[in-house]
Amino acid sequence: MTARLFYAVVFVLALICPLAASAAMPGRTANWQVVLAAGDASLPVFDDATAAFARRLVAAGVPPADIHRLSASAAEQKAGIAPATRGRLLKEIADLPARPGDRCLVFLTSHGERGAGLWLSLSNTVLTPDELARALSIGCAAVPTVVIVSGCYTGAFAAGAMRRPNRIILTAARADRPSFGCQAGRTYTFFDQCLLEALPGAGLWREAFARTAKCVRRMEDQLRMGRSEPQAYFGATVRQLSLGF
Repeated sequence: MTARLFYAVVFVLALICPLAASAAMPGRTANWQVVLAAGDASLPVFDDATAAFARRLVAAGVPPADIHRLSASAAEQKAGIAPATRGRLLKEIADLPARPGDRCLVFLTSHGERGAGLWLSLSNTVLTPDELARALSIGCAAVPTVVIVSGCYTGAFAAGAMRRPNRIILTAARADRPSFGCQAGRTYTFFDQCLLEALPGAGLWREAFARTAKCVRRMEDQLRMGRSEPQAYFGATVRQLSLGF
């Protein structure tokens, strides 16, 4: 081998070997950047759900510093939870420090208004799908992103500008249907309860949604209520996204 050829081979190996070593190493656990928000304080069901979701994430190893929880409840705010105003919620999402290799998770639960969005009582207004889509595009950009919107008529959040190849969107109801469980004496709404119960043991987000939708139908049928028909959208690049926690 000539000296010139030898150094050429060494140079190529120097470029290839780090990539090969990186590929051979076990993939690092994806960091979840999380926003959880309860948009209304008229019933405790919304805060109960975000608190339970936060506990599950922490138990699974997500650093508490990466979980941003917001609430409309004065008591929760006194305990250090950020206020769930429209401006604060959008800023928290837009400011998520998601980097390549990370994942975003946004879980919003409240009352929903048909043809409008998700109710945010502190701002006396609704969060619209377009507003949420813009904030996600800033904070989460192209990283795998899971968006869960729980409330009546929330199917509108699974359409239009919200749809991107890197997003999974789960909603509690069709755009023209109410969801159920916003009642005194309940811990969670039907959808939130079924989702929280579906997460343990679910390998993929598709599996978690299928279990959730089946559970919601069962609860609605038992109480002889109408069908809320939870909706889901799975972007092309995240159709087989693992739950990851």
